[in-house]
Amino acid sequence: MTDTLLQLAGVAYTYRGGAGVHDVDLEVRAGEVHALVGLNGAGKSTLMKLVLGMLRPQRGTVEVLGEEVGDAGREVWGAVGALVEHPLAYGELDAATNLALAARLHGVAARDVAGTVDAVLDELDLATYAGVLVRRLSAGNAQRVGLAAALAHRPRLLVLDEPTTALDPAGIITLREALLRRAAAGAGVLVSSHHLDEVARIADRISVIAEGRMIGSLDPGGVDIERAFFAKVHEAVTR
Repeated sequence: MTDTLLQLAGVAYTYRGGAGVHDVDLEVRAGEVHALVGLNGAGKSTLMKLVLGMLRPQRGTVEVLGEEVGDAGREVWGAVGALVEHPLAYGELDAATNLALAARLHGVAARDVAGTVDAVLDELDLATYAGVLVRRLSAGNAQRVGLAAALAHRPRLLVLDEPTTALDPAGIITLREALLRRAAAGAGVLVSSHHLDEVARIADRISVIAEGRMIGSLDPGGVDIERAFFAKVHEAVTR
């Protein structure tokens, strides 16, 4: 039986003015990277916020690790890692302290925090900046700290909204390898992006969203994925 870690069924959320997401079905299974791609304003961030309980669906259901999102407790959220819009870190604390706090908040035992932090600092090539205040870091390294906080506790489900924002090419490769390792170990990954070439390198499935609606999928191994993407979006918005 497939281990479904995230399930959205008929999910809708409409802002004043009409924007939002409409009748979205989506799932993420254990051991896979599911990419969500769309133009700016397509509804990717809104969908991520619904997944994480930051917004509540006005219609439909969201289940995270088998629990309705509104009923999910500490055990569920302790097994989820997320980065949405901006890295969540305290500017007046150094990178290592931020990661230690994130680990504890996700249920990592006090005796294991130091090893957990060291491991993720190495994994995301942040060890050099462990003692640097986050407010003094470059945008790219602050982004890595946010990603490290999402990864440190080895979550079963990762939800990442445009995670390569501000990363340089080396950082993108480092993140790519980290996500592939996590999926290979059985985690599920939902990642949104508008960088098609990059997600095609890691995704098992790619879903396309336009104007808040799921409009189809792309083949990660397709020859001209950008052409296929724009064709789908054009068809959807000109109906």
